[in-house]
Amino acid sequence: MKALLFSDRPLVTAQMSSLLCDYFEIGFMAYSKDYESLKDFGAKEIIVINGEYSPAESLAREIVSYMKEYDYIFIGATVLGREVGAMAAAISGAEMKSEIIEFGIKDGKTTTKRLYYGGKTVLEEESNAKIFTVSQGLKETKKIESSPKKNEIELKTKSSVELGEKIQKATTSTDITKADIIVSIGRGLSKKEDLSIITDFASVMHAELAGSRPICADYHWLEEERQVGLSGKKVNPKLYIAIGISGQIQHIAGMRGSKTVIAINKDKSAPIFSECDYGIVGDLYSIVPKLTKILRG
Repeated sequence: MKALLFSDRPLVTAQMSSLLCDYFEIGFMAYSKDYESLKDFGAKEIIVINGEYSPAESLAREIVSYMKEYDYIFIGATVLGREVGAMAAAISGAEMKSEIIEFGIKDGKTTTKRLYYGGKTVLEEESNAKIFTVSQGLKETKKIESSPKKNEIELKTKSSVELGEKIQKATTSTDITKADIIVSIGRGLSKKEDLSIITDFASVMHAELAGSRPICADYHWLEEERQVGLSGKKVNPKLYIAIGISGQIQHIAGMRGSKTVIAINKDKSAPIFSECDYGIVGDLYSIVPKLTKILRG
């Protein structure tokens, strides 16, 4: 069986390939600028889209045109990917499962798991779905020796949407989805000026700094690309340190793939303690500076 994978983020394509390579012969659809970074991740074919921008409608129609050649379609659940996946399902009439976190095949049916009710539960399903959007950060990437065939294309279909202007959003160069260690802060921090306590700790830990939705999206104490959660980034570091984060399910959905979780919170009943491997009950203003001092030696 064959599966075609697409994402506008090459890291997500590589993650999907690592998740699915045991089931399928893999092909990628990717922008030309991403070709070099994807050559070593197990694809038999890379369909290269010339150009750097394509409307979701055009991408969806192009993907659907390959459904006779490929048995299954997997699309990274980025902002663009969610739109492309839904359009591809509508155009083709194929059944789709969105935001899956696990995939399998049993007795000719696909078996999937995905978060449901805002991440409060995991929904296990058996279906005849052919199109899937895949949550980001589910699998560590692994290089797979291959010599993919390169097939360059121009999108055949025109979109009813025309690009008027492209304005680049101001961002940092940080990509927390690639971090091995993440120090994440929540509303336990009283004011923005106290971020120095956390940044000092993150520095001695050689960690990337992240935050919950209130810290990033509401208060804007950190950049939005550092937000972890259902509406932010999904991360799977080797170590995730949650400081002053209560552990609501929307946040847990973003860091559930972490290998080891340490929580620091003064509320011993905080939900985060049900999700962590190690917990410290206490005031972050007392604990974090002490840990920083110890680590500095």
